[in-house]
Parts: sequence; structure tokens; C-alpha cells
Amino acid sequence: MTAARQWLRSNSFNHAEFPAERIAARRTASISVCLPARDEERTIGPIIAKLMPLVERGTIDEVVVVDDSSDGTGEIAARLGATVHRQSDLLPQLGRIHGKGDAMWRSLSVIKGEIVCFLDADSENFSEHFACGLIGPLVEQQRISFVKGFYRRPFRQAGMTLPEGGGRVTELTARPLLNLFYPDLAGVRQPLAGELAARRDLLEALPFLTGYGVDIALLIDAYRERGLDAIAQVDLDTRQNDHQQLADLGPMAFAVLRAVSSRLERDGRLADVGPESFLAAHGTGLEELNIGHLERPPFRSFDSQQSAEVDELSR
Repeated sequence: MTAARQWLRSNSFNHAEFPAERIAARRTASISVCLPARDEERTIGPIIAKLMPLVERGTIDEVVVVDDSSDGTGEIAARLGATVHRQSDLLPQLGRIHGKGDAMWRSLSVIKGEIVCFLDADSENFSEHFACGLIGPLVEQQRISFVKGFYRRPFRQAGMTLPEGGGRVTELTARPLLNLFYPDLAGVRQPLAGELAARRDLLEALPFLTGYGVDIALLIDAYRERGLDAIAQVDLDTRQNDHQQLADLGPMAFAVLRAVSSRLERDGRLADVGPESFLAAHGTGLEELNIGHLERPPFRSFDSQQSAEVDELSR
């Protein structure tokens, strides 16, 4: 664990170190902020309203929303100045979108930045420091290629909010798995955080899982591609969003376990990943939930015909 302890001291930052004006003055690369969104009309407006002034002040170059909504999410984002793309319009030859990871991967076909910051579209009490904090280490230090956010997650349920207690799959599944199989990454506080920033050349070199396991898989793959010193994390203070019901956490934890297992299999440390289906208990019966494990190839080696064939097999 020595490497993890050293990394925690040298590669952990606070968002306050990277104000917008400092980034605008020091950056030499183009920067895009991208939000995959699905039915987030309650939160998307305040988020875009905080991000668009960063464009005007020269901190970032564009805000892109890749939208798969049946409500007014896309219309609200466009009205406030964001560039909006329907997810179904991105590389349509690949067929239907297979979840958040697929939307992130396909967004590389339309976003322009040399640095790409992905943010979740369901955050409440959003502030510009979410973007600036993640982008900052990439602007300041050339050695860093991949940045994860971390924060405290108040737990809100039945009208009551506790200061801690969110992130149950993170603490009970993701971080124990990293401690066991990738101990160098044990210091990563929130391996499942959807808030990340990276250099585009790295993102284009990584495969993308299409489902819930995408965030931990990208972290492991970035570590494998560039090494521990190229990864950083930034304290973003507090993030509030809605929490999943307990019964929904099993399939999410299964997706994370399967994502890590797929990396162990790739590295020759596991013989077989196992089934894609999760058996959820309901009374005296079992419901088979197909979690799915479609993986998009590195974008720089993208072959549309091959990917279309893979997509067809996954339907």
C-alpha cells in the first residue's frame, strides 16, 4: 500500500486550488465539458447556467449535452446556450444506445476539446468548481492525464438528510475490489464518480464499457495505460443527488464486480468473468436481469462495421 499512500499525498487536490481565472490564464489546450443526460429537466438548467459563463470568461471552449430524454432536458440546455446532440444521432450505424458509457464513448465523435470533462446531469446545488476542479490538474501538470472527483454524499431519504451515507456501492463493492486486486488505486476515494476529466488522447486509447461499470473500468484502464502518477483526484466538497432504493443496488454492484472481473480476465488473473445476468430475488421467485457488458473499442481504432456487428450480437 506504500504506492497508494504516496499517491494520496502527491496527487490529491482541492478544487479551491483551481479558480476559473487561473485556468483561463494558464491553459494551452482546448477544453470541452460534456454532460450525458436522460430526463434531467429538474437539474439541467441550473447546471448549464453555471457552466456557460466559463465559456464567456475563456475557462472552457464548449458545453455539450448528449441527450436521451423524453422530457424537456435538451430544450432547456439548448435555450441556455449548450450544444445539444441527441444520443441516437451519434454514430447511428451502431444502433441503439446501450447506456451512459456508450453515450460517453459516442460523444467523442462530436466534442472538440483536447481536454474533456464529463459531468453528471443530476447534481443539485451545482457550482462551477465541479468543472474547474477537475480540469485544473490537467492544465497545471502535464504529467497528469486522468482526474477523478470525490466529495461527501449526504444521504437523503424519507424527508431526512444525513451528512454522510451516500455512495453505498462505492464503499461496499468498488473500493474493496480495488483494495484487493488493484491496491495502488486504494486511495481513490470515489472510483464510481461520474465526474472526471482526461486528456482526449488517453480517452481515445481506452475501451468503454457501456453500462454502469464504465467509471471503474476507465479508472483501471487509465492506470494500466499511463500508470498511477498520471492519475489525480480532486475534492469537490459535497454532491447531492437522488439515491437508489436498496433493491436496486444489487444489480449496480454486480455491474461493478463484472467490470473489474473483465479487467482481471484481460490481464490473465481470472479464467472466466461469468454470466451477464443478475438474479434478483422477489418473494419466492427470481427475476433475471440482463446487466449487459457490451464494450466499445478504443475510439482511435474504431471500426464502424466491426462495432455494428458486435452491437447486433448484443441486442
